[in-house]
Amino acid sequence: MAAVLKPALAETMLAIQGLKVNYGGIKAVKGIDLEIRVGELVTLIGANGAGKTTTLKAITGLLQPAGGEIRYLGASLAGMPTFKLLEQGLAMVPEGRGVFSRMTIVENLRMGAYVRTDEAGIKADIERMFVTFPRLKERAAQLAGTMSGGEQQMLAMARALMGHPKLLLLDEPSMGLSPIMVEKIFEVVRDIRSQGMTILLVEQNARLALQAADRGYVMESGLITMTGTASTMLDDPKVRAAYLGE
Repeated sequence: MAAVLKPALAETMLAIQGLKVNYGGIKAVKGIDLEIRVGELVTLIGANGAGKTTTLKAITGLLQPAGGEIRYLGASLAGMPTFKLLEQGLAMVPEGRGVFSRMTIVENLRMGAYVRTDEAGIKADIERMFVTFPRLKERAAQLAGTMSGGEQQMLAMARALMGHPKLLLLDEPSMGLSPIMVEKIFEVVRDIRSQGMTILLVEQNARLALQAADRGYVMESGLITMTGTASTMLDDPKVRAAYLGE
């Protein structure tokens, strides 16, 4: 097993410099810089096709960058296999949830802990997930594919947390959910952040994302066009007009 990276003395958790990602002949990400410090919740907002999900896929090794550098806990992620990232404390909840539909809720949670060998700890964390997500406890033996979209989103987040990540990437967690379920999901996001989790949140609901975040980045056509504290961006006329419907 690869040595587990630990936070450096510097407070930077993730540093992206000059990242470029291509889809065939299309330049989807055109040389962006982005930084997340330990304990921060940073949000990346923008319209569909801006390059947000592509950026997450490059961080997690699902897409190979065409240029630039991604450093996590001070070490380059270049060439690191995707399946090794969870061992290093980096987990992603993908767009569309990606639950194992033919497995039960408990089996899905155990898949999130596949790099762990502490059975007592795994059982304790499953119970902890049931406290955080009571609906999952009610349906523990149910097949994940038979649950509602909101319940599947809860399961996907709980599954990621089972790996004890240092950095959690969330890709459009509110997509397709009812307003009540969206509020529940963001309640959980705020809760886990308050416990010290470092989070990179990609989200089209810019208002909720910025209300939950410390800092934000706006991405347009593969470029970062604005960055700042979340409170400043919430008050920015351009952000309000383009992303907050005002």
